[in-house]
Amino acid sequence: MSGYNAVLARNTENAPNGNGLYSQTVAFSHYNNLSAQLPIEPKTGKLVAGGIKEQAEQCFKNIKAIVDSIDHVMSDIVRITVFVKNIKDVDAVDEVFKTFFPTYVPTRTTVAVAALPMDALVQIEALVSNGEGTIPNAPQAGDLIKLTNNTPNAPTCVLSTQTVSFSHYNNLSAQLPIDPKTGRLVIGGVKEQAGQCLKNIKAILESIDVPFDDIVKINIFLKDLTDIDAVNEVYSTFFPDSAIARAVAYVPARTVVAASALPMDALVQIEAVVSHGDGTPPQAIEDRHGIVIWANNTENAPKCSLSTQTVAFSHYNHLSAQLPLDPKTGELVAGGVKEQAEQCLKNIKAIVESIDHVMEDVVKVNIFLKNIADLDAVNEAYKTFFPGGVPARRTVGVSALPQDALIQIDAVVSNAEGTPPKA
Repeated sequence: MSGYNAVLARNTENAPNGNGLYSQTVAFSHYNNLSAQLPIEPKTGKLVAGGIKEQAEQCFKNIKAIVDSIDHVMSDIVRITVFVKNIKDVDAVDEVFKTFFPTYVPTRTTVAVAALPMDALVQIEALVSNGEGTIPNAPQAGDLIKLTNNTPNAPTCVLSTQTVSFSHYNNLSAQLPIDPKTGRLVIGGVKEQAGQCLKNIKAILESIDVPFDDIVKINIFLKDLTDIDAVNEVYSTFFPDSAIARAVAYVPARTVVAASALPMDALVQIEAVVSHGDGTPPQAIEDRHGIVIWANNTENAPKCSLSTQTVAFSHYNHLSAQLPLDPKTGELVAGGVKEQAEQCLKNIKAIVESIDHVMEDVVKVNIFLKNIADLDAVNEAYKTFFPGGVPARRTVGVSALPQDALIQIDAVVSNAEGTPPKA
C-alpha cells in the first residue's frame, strides 16, 4: 500500500457526463476539483428549457448531484466560479445562488465571457473540500476544519466570503477595484484599479496573518487585454513583496483572461490562491508547519519574468497558463487551432516532466478559446494527451488572448510527495 495520496476520478449518472473527455470530479488529497457545469439535463444531454434563471438552477443542481454522489454537502464547497454570457444576468444567477447557499457562502468569482459551450448563458464551477483525503486505505488525522474570514479592510459581500481556508490552502474571492471604505470603484484608470485589487488581496491576507508572498497562483481578468502592460507595471510593484522573495525573484504562477464584462463595469478583477502552511486543524503539529513553496521553470517551456511556470505547495502544483509558443523561438507555432492546442499541451507536459511528474498527475485543465466553435478540433488534440479523460475541465470562449493566440490552457497538477521543509 502506498503512503501517498492517489488521484481519484469519479462520475455519477445524475449529472452530465464528460463523454470520455473529462471527469465530473477529481479528488486529490484534501480537495475535490469539479468540472465546470453547464445547464445540461443529465437525462437528455441537452440544455434545460428556459432562460438564465432556469439555466443557473440546472448548473447548481448538477453540482449538487456530483457533491452528493461523493458523500459531501454543498457547504463543503470552498469556491464558486460563475461564468455568464451577459453580465446583466448576474442578478438572476444570484437569486438562484441564495437558494443553494442560504447561510454559509463560499468564496466566489463572477465574470462575463465571450462564449460558452453549447451557447449556454451560464456555466458554474466548484472547488470542494475533501476532509478524508485520498491516501488509499489510510486513516486520516481527523476532519479538517474549514475557516472563513472577512475583514472590513477589504470589500465585503453578502454573497461571498473573502477567504475560505481548508487544509493547506486559502482560496480568495476575486477582488474588484473597490475602495472598502466607500464600497465604490476607485477613481482612475486601469492602473489605479489594478492597484486597488492587489491592495484588497493584501488586506485580506494581512487579516489572517499570511504574507503576500505566500500567493501561489494569480488569475487576472481584464476588460481590455491591451491594458495588460499597464497592469503589469502595477503588478511588478507588488511582486516580489519581501526581501526573501526578491532574493530568489519569486513570482506566482499566473493566468490572464480577457473578460467581456466584469461586475460594476470594472476594468480588472484579480483572484488569488494562497498557501497556508499552518493548515486547518485537527492536524499534528509536524504536518502543519514549515511546508515550503517550490517554484520551478524549465527551458523546455516558454518563460516569463512576471510568472513562474509552476508553483508547488503541499500536495498541488499550480501552472501558469500556457500559450501555443515554441519555447525555442518564443513565437506562435505555425498552423491552426489544433496545432496551437497541441503546443499548449506540449508546454504543459514539458513543465510537468521538469518537476518529475507525468500527465496522469493532472487533476484539472482550464481551456480558453478565441472561437468556441473550435472546441471539436481542440478535443482531437486533447485526447492524445489525456486518453483516459481523467482531469476535470473548464472551457470558456474569450474575446482575445495574448499574442493573438487562438487558445490558452492552464492546469492544476497533483503533488503526491508534497513539499516538506528543506533538510
